[in-house]
Amino acid sequence: MTVPVFPEFKSVGRDDRDSLAGAIGRHPSPACELHFANIYLWRHCEQPRYTLVNRNICILCGPPAEPAYFLEPIGEAEMEATIRTCLSFAPRFSRVTESFALKYGGSYRSEPDRDNFDYVYRTEDLIQLKGKRYDGKRNRIRKFERGHAYEYARFCRTDRPGCLELLEGWLEAKAAGGSINERVWRRVIEAALECGPELGLRGGVFRIDGRIAAFSFGSRLTADTAVIPIEIVDPGYEGLSQLVNREFARREWSDCRYINREQDNGIPGLRRAKSSYHPHHFVKKYNIWA
Repeated sequence: MTVPVFPEFKSVGRDDRDSLAGAIGRHPSPACELHFANIYLWRHCEQPRYTLVNRNICILCGPPAEPAYFLEPIGEAEMEATIRTCLSFAPRFSRVTESFALKYGGSYRSEPDRDNFDYVYRTEDLIQLKGKRYDGKRNRIRKFERGHAYEYARFCRTDRPGCLELLEGWLEAKAAGGSINERVWRRVIEAALECGPELGLRGGVFRIDGRIAAFSFGSRLTADTAVIPIEIVDPGYEGLSQLVNREFARREWSDCRYINREQDNGIPGLRRAKSSYHPHHFVKKYNIWA
């Protein structure tokens, strides 16, 4: 598909996978946002559109609750001129990597965005849970396994009804706690269940007594890193979330050195949970303002 040239834009659709995923593959980024599945799944909230500026693909997002922003350009051509062009059209770049901000942000107001730092773990750590610092995780898993038998399988389309049933209860519990936007997350996860494999996502489901009690989706982000954007777990089973975290990494991503578990969005409980797994490093991200 032909990429529109600035100032023309095209809204991101499923038919853009070859254009965008191909370009991202030639210029991979460690940031979770620069992955076609992420861009597509969040399209109803972020309203992404893309254009070509100096042979770089530039994705403009227009979320309802914050100023419009460009993601980090995909490409390497005439980058300083590309930045000037983008900032003449929108007020900022957001979710750009630290290396990009340090290289190109000197002429602009640039600031770290801690709420959008990605947590990156050694896959080996998530699988083995070795050492005293993981005692609590191992204890919860053992407690779960003493009380429950589970079955794991790669996600297929026939699993969708069971996943949707679990999703309803999960959304209700999370919305009651005020930690998510129920409408937004419903659309994101339903889209993953509908067309995840077409987007390059690999899913796994966990059954207890024949019923789906958890599911997760991930994908390869770079040559040595997988990203896991979706993990839905029935909160009624103590220790199940820790088991899912370990087993999905072990069964599907053991060939990757790292796993990116995305950001905490500034949610205190999510920050504590992600920190408790002791990230190896962060993908630090910045805003660059005109």
